[in-house]
Amino acid sequence: MTTGETLKHLREKHNLTQEELAARVLVTRQAVSRWETGETQPNTETLKLLSRELDVSINTLLGSPRQLFCQCCGMPLNEDGTISREKDGSFNEDYCRWCYSDGKFAYQTKEALLDFLVKHMPNPDDLSEEDRRNRYDGYLSQLKHWKREGV
Repeated sequence: MTTGETLKHLREKHNLTQEELAARVLVTRQAVSRWETGETQPNTETLKLLSRELDVSINTLLGSPRQLFCQCCGMPLNEDGTISREKDGSFNEDYCRWCYSDGKFAYQTKEALLDFLVKHMPNPDDLSEEDRRNRYDGYLSQLKHWKREGV
């Protein structure tokens, strides 16, 4: 779906007219009409407002142009229900809701996450705990959250 098609679908799903949606995101009805026809696109700040009003991620509003992955555990974020939220209810598209919620991380260290993964993830290759830990550590080390200094 294009951004325009997605916006129109979501607007209609919420039983909103173009005028009602426009009032909620502080634009004109004509702006909403131009978005829906694909003539223009909402700017970044308006996308944030639309995300909040329609309760979907910005990625969803844009027609899911990129595959999102949790930058803490690596889980694919295929549905808005798996994406974390900030204290104000806005989406944080960098993390899953299990790793980050209300402004707090569930795992304070990479070791704590590794302990969880080794204990709970399937082991179809029957690898030793050490091999599994090393494999997970290799994956996690590539993610933005664990590249930060001091984490």
